[in-house]
Amino acid sequence: MEGKQQQQQQQQLPPPGPAVPGAAGEERRSEEGKDEGKDEAGGGALGRPLGPTPSQSRFQVDLVAEGAGRPAEEPRKASGEGGAAGKGSEEAKGRFRVNFVDPSAGDESPGEPGGGSSEGGNVSFQNGGDTVLSEGSLHSGGHHHYYYDTHTNTYYLRTFGHNTMDAVPRIDHYRHTAADLGEKLIRPSLAELHDELDKEPFEDGYANGEEGTPAGEAAATYAPDSKGVVKFGWIKGVLVRCMLNIWGVMLFIRLSWIVGQAGIGLSVLVIGMATVVTTITGLSTSAIATNGFVRGGGAYYLISRSLGPEFGGAIGLIFAFANAVAVAMYVVGFAETVVELLKENGTLMVDEMNDIRIIGAITVVILLGISVAGMEWEAKAQIVLLVILILAIGDFVIGTFIPLDSKKPKGFFGYKAEIFMENFGPDFRHEETFFSVFAIFFPAATGILAGANISGDLADPQSAIPKGTLLAIFITTLVYVGIAVSVGSCVVRDATGNVNNTIVTELTNCTTAACKLNYDFSSCQTGCQYGLMNNFQVMSMVSGFAPLISAGIFSATLSSALASLVSAPKIFQALCKDNIYPGFQMFAKGYGKNNEPLRGYLLTFLIALGFILIAELNVIAPIISNFFLASYALINFSVFHASLAKSPGWRPAFKYYNMWISLVGAILCCIVMFVINWWAALLTYVIVLGLYIYVTYKKPDVNWGSSTQALTYLNALQHSIRLSGVEDHVKNFRPQCLIMTGAPNARPALLHLVHAFTKNVGLMICGHVHMGPRRQAMKELSTDLAKYQRWLIKNKMKAFYAPVHAEDLRDGGQYLMQAAGLGRMRPNTLVVGFKKNWREGDMRDVETYINLFHDAFDIQYGVVVIRLKEGLDISHLQGQELLSSQEKSPCTKDVIVKVDYSKKAERDTSIAFAPSSSERTATLHKEEDEDGKSPTQPLLKKDSKSPSSPLNLADQRLLDASTQFQKKQGKSNIDVWWLFDDGGLTLLIPYLLTTKKKWKDCKIRVFIGGKINRIDHDRRAMATLLSKFRIDFSDITVLGDINTKPKKENIAAFEEMIEPFRLHEDDKEQEVADKMKEDEPWRITDNELELYKTKTYRQIRLNELLKEHSSTANIIVMSLPVARKGAVSSALYMAWLEALSKDLPPILLVRGNHQSVLTFYS
Repeated sequence: MEGKQQQQQQQQLPPPGPAVPGAAGEERRSEEGKDEGKDEAGGGALGRPLGPTPSQSRFQVDLVAEGAGRPAEEPRKASGEGGAAGKGSEEAKGRFRVNFVDPSAGDESPGEPGGGSSEGGNVSFQNGGDTVLSEGSLHSGGHHHYYYDTHTNTYYLRTFGHNTMDAVPRIDHYRHTAADLGEKLIRPSLAELHDELDKEPFEDGYANGEEGTPAGEAAATYAPDSKGVVKFGWIKGVLVRCMLNIWGVMLFIRLSWIVGQAGIGLSVLVIGMATVVTTITGLSTSAIATNGFVRGGGAYYLISRSLGPEFGGAIGLIFAFANAVAVAMYVVGFAETVVELLKENGTLMVDEMNDIRIIGAITVVILLGISVAGMEWEAKAQIVLLVILILAIGDFVIGTFIPLDSKKPKGFFGYKAEIFMENFGPDFRHEETFFSVFAIFFPAATGILAGANISGDLADPQSAIPKGTLLAIFITTLVYVGIAVSVGSCVVRDATGNVNNTIVTELTNCTTAACKLNYDFSSCQTGCQYGLMNNFQVMSMVSGFAPLISAGIFSATLSSALASLVSAPKIFQALCKDNIYPGFQMFAKGYGKNNEPLRGYLLTFLIALGFILIAELNVIAPIISNFFLASYALINFSVFHASLAKSPGWRPAFKYYNMWISLVGAILCCIVMFVINWWAALLTYVIVLGLYIYVTYKKPDVNWGSSTQALTYLNALQHSIRLSGVEDHVKNFRPQCLIMTGAPNARPALLHLVHAFTKNVGLMICGHVHMGPRRQAMKELSTDLAKYQRWLIKNKMKAFYAPVHAEDLRDGGQYLMQAAGLGRMRPNTLVVGFKKNWREGDMRDVETYINLFHDAFDIQYGVVVIRLKEGLDISHLQGQELLSSQEKSPCTKDVIVKVDYSKKAERDTSIAFAPSSSERTATLHKEEDEDGKSPTQPLLKKDSKSPSSPLNLADQRLLDASTQFQKKQGKSNIDVWWLFDDGGLTLLIPYLLTTKKKWKDCKIRVFIGGKINRIDHDRRAMATLLSKFRIDFSDITVLGDINTKPKKENIAAFEEMIEPFRLHEDDKEQEVADKMKEDEPWRITDNELELYKTKTYRQIRLNELLKEHSSTANIIVMSLPVARKGAVSSALYMAWLEALSKDLPPILLVRGNHQSVLTFYS
């Protein structure tokens, strides 16, 4: 490296938040200095968070010179000016390094060396429920810098030796947060590489152009420095733990009895069946554990990240509870053995039951002490217990080879073929069956998740969990089978224990093995005290040194209890951190260098103590086994589910799994649950289902990329493709609407009315055309897409939001009509609101609006125009800007939109109607709760304390009208004016409305045009048609007077309305008129007005008839008049629609695409 030092040119960006005082005057460090900083983590340095939130800090972007071993360590001027300290190297142009200046260090004076190091303890971050320890602080001089380098360290700030901002691939770009594994770097965003150069390098002051920095959302929690964190390898962390947990009391005091009942053959089968279930689960666990980084939480973490929070939350809770109760079960097993010994020596304290309680309580307190002392002590205790356990097993094996005569009366003869042959087959007694024996043995095989449950304390869980778990299953199974075979080959089923039962004279008809070995135990065939069937302590009797077996029993029970006592709080802590059950949040806190869940330990201790005091565990044991099995079933199912979903993110490093074997494993677990205990299985199902429903209802705001999401996507994709292969059929026609809503919450009446007839029937897409500068619109598009789609879901709207950027509304509409939708799920009907203010606005907008209809008809769309006399758009009454923050931050419940209508009030004198604040809130729906349970977003939030700003009458009516379709419609009429046959859409929409709950009491009245002399004939023909279509109607009215000339005053009003838009070419010179028509194509010519006089009169006359017949209807659905393209000017067509639909109840002007949407054929 050259020794030449170059100065860095600095470019200061304005801070996104308030400026930080004194945040200038620091020294910078180079890459090499950064590495040195990592070693300082052990001290009491202040740890650096990953990226401050905008309000906390500011950025500084340095143009970095190349070629220097270390940039000049020149303190910057305290004034904080952004001028260049010297000419930077030419090569380094365009290469940025973003430094986050730590605001907490801002108060120190620049000259103070090492400032801030007095503050103790590193800061660690929670992200997605995982606590991650930060690395060493980078304090340089008096201030802390957080380096986010947009480069890699190839050639120090260069990519391939060239001057480019592009970064080469490296692991640090893919990290979630600054874990203890390494540092999170931010690759340059696309905007930084792609946008025009005159723009500032980082938009909005964010380094990556996104909202917030990686740890922006992370809540800082206290955790000490990373020195002294205990991480276990695969032997100490997984293998030892699993072996101890699997070898339980069963090994010493029940296995011999199982051999007696089931015989050697079936005993091996029982062990084999249990092993099949656990091995498949072990393989599934290994697959999930190697599919990405595993954090603390064991079974809960694996299931929740695979199947989502609903299953994860349900299993996490019952699995943690099962582990807590398992502590009690194992401790009672230990206490029972101690009490047996006390009884033999006649030294009972009170009586059997109370002795078990006393000893159990003392034991669990000692175990709690070991656990709380820390994982290191617990691991040491486990090793000691494992040694004792292995010695006990060895003691038994040695004992089988030294048959003593003193033991023969008790049934132990050493390895004999006769005994093996006799004990090979089953001999079930006392109503035992194969399955009841299996149910007693199976809990001995559980415990395979003991290693996975402390996944957060493993150095490398990805390799440790598969190796340790599978090896533990293999070793323990071998030992179980070995002991079953050896005990079955040495000990007879029944023995008296009486030395005098030896046979002196040889019997000729010997049938039993004991008889062949010169012992006659037939005297006690039913009530012997010894032998496999009757004596649980067979292994002690066979062993070389009996006390060692007792030590083994103590070791097996205590180690299992200890493993469960550690597992339960760790799982519970992970569950609480994810905040799936908000009530348990307090248990998420960890203490000490290992982030120990002390509160969880205490809770587990209390649960265990409660169950120990019951001391009757025969009832609880099957429930626990079922809880464990439920989690095994779900682990197996998650592997199957993830493989089925074909998610590209499912790439386990462990390859020896198969999705179908995992499915079989899941089914086997469910079967075994019923075999063990049917009522406990049902109880488990009910509990899991209940918790699942609760979490689904609560909808925790987490996104872990679960396989449920992946499968939903896959199903949608496959069904969409399958649908595309089928031709549309008239019977399956559905109105699929593209609604030009703009922002969905701006026109709620339009949204709710269309939703009423498309919900669960057809597609609904809310089109929003963004006009204006492209760059600004592109930014809005991406933010709006997430914001409004979330708004639709929150308000239970089954709709999609589709924003586009276009020069004007017509272009945007064309883009949407041509490109919206997918395959067969494409819109076929365009829905627009009526342009209420068309006479006041720019007529070019009217031209655009009318051309939208023509475009829709060109693309074979139906068109629906919806008009409310009060209007549709309420965006001026809403704090529109508030939505974006309201959707995100949980603290905006109290944000108030204060609407200032003072200007309107001066103009408009009709302020007679000004309801009180409380009345208005009632009209506008209840305020929205944070969990989004209210039916819609409130249209206006009022502050009860603020002086009530009165709404003028028109605005108040507009607000009331905007909510009218959310209410139940009551018994009234839907009037259908089916004047022209458009294929039946005019009739289908009102029918679909009446199928909905809010509209079901409404009756359909049909109005048709006809001739005076054939009214009855026309009515009968229409009634026949409607009954063939199976559409109920309450009345049919034939209008014979449609073609009567309208009233003079209405004709005069119409002419007055169109006067400003006429061309009056007869009064002008030909050239002037032609030029004017070319510039303003929407103008109405005298010729056109004369040509379409009849059609004009019809619209005015229809309005008179509508007022006469339908003024009380809830809603009117009417055929939309069609204007010939290029022949009827926009202003005249708009005037027709105005004349036709003014001063009426809500009206839908509908025109289908003239293809049948109704059929009477089956």
